[in-house]
Amino acid sequence: MARPKGDIDQRILRAARVRFLAEGVDGASLRAVAKDARTSIGMIYYYFPTKDDLFFGVVEEVYQRVLRDIEKALGSDVDVEARILRLYERIVRLDAGERDVLRLVVRESLTSAARRERLLERFERGHFPIVIRTVLEGFANGSLDPSLPPFVVATAIISLGALPPVAHRIVGSHLPLPGPKSPEDLPAQLVRALFSGIGAKTPAPSGLPRRTPAQSPPKSGQSRAGLKGDRQKKAPGRP
Repeated sequence: MARPKGDIDQRILRAARVRFLAEGVDGASLRAVAKDARTSIGMIYYYFPTKDDLFFGVVEEVYQRVLRDIEKALGSDVDVEARILRLYERIVRLDAGERDVLRLVVRESLTSAARRERLLERFERGHFPIVIRTVLEGFANGSLDPSLPPFVVATAIISLGALPPVAHRIVGSHLPLPGPKSPEDLPAQLVRALFSGIGAKTPAPSGLPRRTPAQSPPKSGQSRAGLKGDRQKKAPGRP
C-alpha cells in the first residue's frame, strides 16, 4: 500500500535545494538532507531512488511552473516581437527560488556530463520546441532575418533574455556603466537590442560633423580660393 505523500516530499525538495546550492549535488549528504527535512534517509529513497532523481525533482518542481509561463508568453495571440517581450518580462520576474534552480542547472550542466544530457533531454520536451516554433514563425512572416541560421537566432533570443537580467542582478551596481532605471525597463530595452541591433544607424567620426555635398573637400591640388574664383568666372552675367 502506497504511503500518503503529505508534505514530506516538499520538505525533502526544499532541503535538497539548499544543500545542493551550498555543497553541490555530488558533495551534498543525503543524511544531512533528511535531517534538514525532518525525515529519514529511507523516505528520501522512497520518493527519489537516486541522488540524481532528487536533483531533477528539485529542477522539475520549478521548471514546470516556468514552462507554463513560457508557453503563455510565446503564445501566437500576438506578433513575434510582442511574444519575446512577454518572455523577457517573465525572465525578469524570476523569484528567488527560480533563480536558485537556474544557478543549479547552470552549475551542474558544467560539472556533470550525465546531468547535462538529462537536462537537455528534458528541455527538448519543454521550452526548446516553443522557442523554435516562435523563430520559424518569425522567419515566415518577416519578423526575423531569414539570412541568419535558425540556431543563431534561437540562441540569441534565449541568451539575450537570460544573461543581461542575471548580470544586472549580480554585478550591475558594481560597474561604472549606466543601466536601466528599473528592472521593469530591461525587457523592452532587450527587445529593442534584439530587433534593432546595437550599432549606430548613422555613425560619424567622434567630434567631427558629417559633411554634406556642399561641404565636399576640394580636389587634390586645388585650393578653396581657386574653387571660389572658378565659380565666379562661371557665374552668368559677370564680365
